[in-house]
Amino acid sequence: MRTFQALLIPLAALVLSACGTLPRDSFSARDIIGGAPQGLKDVRFDATDAEAGIRFADAARTRAAGQKTFDVLAVSGGGSNGAFGAGVLVGWTRTGERPEFDIVTGVSTGALTAPFAYLGPDWDKRLTEAYTSDAAERILERRGLDILFRPSFYTSNALRALVETYVDPPLLYAISVEHARGRRLLIATTNLDTEQTVIWDMGAIAARGDAKALKLFQDVLVASASIPGVFPPTLIEVEGQGRRLSEMHVDGGVSTPFFVAPEALLLWTSPDRGQARPGRIRVIVNGKIDSGFAFTGGGAIAIIGRAWTTMSKAQMRTQLTASAAFARRNGGSLLFAAIPDQTDADTSGLDFRGANRRALFQLGYYSALTGKAWQAPTDPAEAGKTP
Repeated sequence: MRTFQALLIPLAALVLSACGTLPRDSFSARDIIGGAPQGLKDVRFDATDAEAGIRFADAARTRAAGQKTFDVLAVSGGGSNGAFGAGVLVGWTRTGERPEFDIVTGVSTGALTAPFAYLGPDWDKRLTEAYTSDAAERILERRGLDILFRPSFYTSNALRALVETYVDPPLLYAISVEHARGRRLLIATTNLDTEQTVIWDMGAIAARGDAKALKLFQDVLVASASIPGVFPPTLIEVEGQGRRLSEMHVDGGVSTPFFVAPEALLLWTSPDRGQARPGRIRVIVNGKIDSGFAFTGGGAIAIIGRAWTTMSKAQMRTQLTASAAFARRNGGSLLFAAIPDQTDADTSGLDFRGANRRALFQLGYYSALTGKAWQAPTDPAEAGKTP
């Protein structure tokens, strides 16, 4: 909470100043119809488009029909708490029970984790380094006197540098190989112009294999992790109706904390449910989800901070409940891992000190290694189920 309060004060000043801006040409809804980024078509869809959601996941659902299970991993947002999720994955590898996922999805810091989770245990070393090394120490890089003329309190320079360091051509090639096998890596951003969750097929982007594809891949990851007001939005250039336009994309967590299916499909039931492989959905929640008592002071910042925390936890619990119902209805199961309530680490999501990230990583690592990480949502229909 202290980190949140320290951030909220300058952010409030920034909002009140009303001076920060990001120059861009205006356009209408009609201009953006059919727009595609950098000439790449069929690499993304809106989460409200049910038909597109089914089509983009079809290859993953039908691949390797002889497999016993259909495995999905979703990684949530949570800022610096992403170190917890990274630890869960590495500890899961050590147990020998981590599956090869058919679909991996990521939101916000989960978007940064997802490519390594998708590629598997051979990339655990790089994942560990990304979340525990000193490279992330400067993520919250303060602006200078130009803060009143910019759209965020912090720059995204350090965040982009981190992404560019660990997301390179060899990683892009490895992802394209797995995409060709029918596996899918999906990342969510929020398009502020359309107020839509946009889901990007990162394997389809990687399959292009050139410098533009690498730039777009990196842009999507940076956008998904860009908390509005904290980091500036990412402008993604697209070809609209006869003109080039720049869409404004921010943190995927603005519109969804995580996703196992696009919002248009959460009430959907597969027509081939009886023939499909049993689905095993695992969700890594980079944060706490349970309600807890904490005396709230009477000041505006204390009230806003407490309300924000309460809202975020409630949204996460709702998404878990809806996703678990989706899994049951389609013959599958859902388990999740979340940061335990009893921990000494700062779980505000904005504490990027190396010691705090390493503590969260170790917490996730040992919870997975000892078999204590996974639990079912608190829903009567899920009671008593085992992994």
